[in-house]
Amino acid sequence: MLFSSQGKKQVVAAFDGGEITSDGGVVLLRQAARRMNLFSRLAGCFWDERDARYIRHDLPDLLAQRVTGLALGYEDLNDHDSLCLDPALRLMSKETDKLASSVTLGRVECCTTTGNKRYHKLSPRFYKMQELLCDLFLDHHKQPPHDIILDIDATDIEVHGHQEMSAWNGYYEQRGFLPLYIFCGPHLLWAQLREGDCDGAKGARRAISTIVKQIRKSWPEVDILVRADSGFVRKPLIRWCKANRVDFIFGLARNSYLLRKATQARSQTSKQRVQEGRTFLKNFGLFAHIPKTGSWGRPYNVIAKIEDREGSDQHVRFLMTSLDETCPRVIRGVKEARKEMARNKQPLGKDIVARVLYEKIYCPRGDMENRIKDCQLDLFGHRASAHKFRSNYLRLLLEGFAYVLMTHLRLKALKGTILSQAAPHTIRLKLFKIGAKVTRSVRRIKLSFPDAYPCQSLFFTAWQRLMAPI
Repeated sequence: MLFSSQGKKQVVAAFDGGEITSDGGVVLLRQAARRMNLFSRLAGCFWDERDARYIRHDLPDLLAQRVTGLALGYEDLNDHDSLCLDPALRLMSKETDKLASSVTLGRVECCTTTGNKRYHKLSPRFYKMQELLCDLFLDHHKQPPHDIILDIDATDIEVHGHQEMSAWNGYYEQRGFLPLYIFCGPHLLWAQLREGDCDGAKGARRAISTIVKQIRKSWPEVDILVRADSGFVRKPLIRWCKANRVDFIFGLARNSYLLRKATQARSQTSKQRVQEGRTFLKNFGLFAHIPKTGSWGRPYNVIAKIEDREGSDQHVRFLMTSLDETCPRVIRGVKEARKEMARNKQPLGKDIVARVLYEKIYCPRGDMENRIKDCQLDLFGHRASAHKFRSNYLRLLLEGFAYVLMTHLRLKALKGTILSQAAPHTIRLKLFKIGAKVTRSVRRIKLSFPDAYPCQSLFFTAWQRLMAPI
């Protein structure tokens, strides 16, 4: 093919470059998955009723192809009709000629309970997949941590059809599902698809109890804190936490009863702002509280954050918690806050305990919103286009394992680099989307990357760390 000349030189193109891929960085994902033995363990979460005599693609290979495709940015099964020939992605499978097509991969998602049992002989065990998420989190730590925080939250998945168990949700003002996520820092521990019109806290107690029991089996002495917004202030969850030595800190919906109980702190804030001649002042109050219904079983500490601004009404937000000033977590936070105030030459306020509970312990849960966005946007957790509920549930979990794979790569291979805090989409563009020529011989498979690749040192660092002994 002849194109316009470049000066005196002809510009010619031809499809004769051999086996070339645009996803050369898949070798990093391959190595990260092997360090965790991810796909063999994930395959153990399925019932496989296929006749071994007629199997060309093993279940670990099918799962590796699907999950790795998500990590590389291919969200649809249809993409694999062309990806099955990709020379780099074929490294994820023992099958060297051709990977599975979209039809074969569809039989993984359309399991025995949702498809024709003659053709669909794979069935996921969701409870085993949830346990595997927690096991991978435990394996990440060489030594048990002193304390951990479990962040729990619900989000929405919009659908554009009449998928099974989807429903209109008045809060989000759209039809869809209401999945439940639990994270510990950057680690995903739970991903559960739920019907679209359920209570936001549905299944939260069972999820937390399952995770806590699994964690304490390996780490019996670990101090656990559950952190959530006001949608999870429910009697069963509160009483279970109290009975099982699990602390909690939840947002609390504002009402007139709470506002009356915070009257003293609110008045002091307004008075202090006027006396100091400020236009804005933020203070914190702390008091014991139990609802009039007595549903909590006993009084708990409530923190009130009061923002007083000149010319506008006070803004008050509340938290409820089982923590107090005697808890080691709070004591450490107060010591750090005192040192920080001393460095900044700020006066120590009487509200320091309440301030630490709100700003140092509760507010960091906002980072969980970023983790949910990573799952939902960068790794396509918002895709729920299958008709059957179980198929959509399986998709959500497979997308969750793609997130786990990316997180392992970021924490183990990219620590201390410019991508140590990067979103999956950024890592994908920098490290995976590399043009490479694949040369196969009897003894080796070689990927030839371009000399002009700008992130060579970063790629080399990631490779070096992934190849280090575990």
